[in-house]
Amino acid sequence: MGQKTNPIGFRVGYHRNWDSRWFALKRDYGEILREDITIRRFLMKRLESAGIARVVIERPAGKVYVTLYAARPGVIIGKKGGDIEKLRRALNDMSRNDVMLNIMDIRKPEIEARLVADNIARQLEKRVSFRRALKRAIASASRLGAKGIRVNVGGRLGGAEIARMEWQREGQVPLHKLRANIDYGTATAFTTYGTCGVKVWIYKGDVRGSALEDEKPAKDKSDESSAATEKQG
Repeated sequence: MGQKTNPIGFRVGYHRNWDSRWFALKRDYGEILREDITIRRFLMKRLESAGIARVVIERPAGKVYVTLYAARPGVIIGKKGGDIEKLRRALNDMSRNDVMLNIMDIRKPEIEARLVADNIARQLEKRVSFRRALKRAIASASRLGAKGIRVNVGGRLGGAEIARMEWQREGQVPLHKLRANIDYGTATAFTTYGTCGVKVWIYKGDVRGSALEDEKPAKDKSDESSAATEKQG
């Protein structure tokens, strides 16, 4: 019927976890949620050149742990780590708790949907042909291991009088399978003719079982070995 749900929200709880991981009482929920939104908007705007794909916020025991998944972590760290300390102080001013920063490096930014969408949007702002930008992004993702990719662009493409939507796809992008690992990202290109929207779906293969199990604490090997000796005895 043409109606599509968000692939990330569709899979939360199955093999995808929340980007904000905390529990709050009813009276504190609104304030903490607004704080999370403020932190995310600030980081996305200030670290636009660092290639931020995800911002995960955790709040254990009165502290705030912010994990940044970045394609260029050196831009965040700065010379001799000076920039990251300034960033941490700025985040402390936004939060009522101490903020701890953790930076994760993205090895293959070409198959991160948000970064691909942002790259296409920046090319559209530079008046690159949208068909050329789409083909280049699809070729890069396919070369680096993506099993399928779909890209939608909409707006006054190429300065046309009437806005329209164009899309290209390569490989398979199964949106109905829950076990399909679909990465989804959006971006907006601010061109001289108006705004153009970009949506990217990247299929990275099927997930067997629940990926949330990977976040559970691993068992101690010493306990396993002692249990094995008791069985033998």
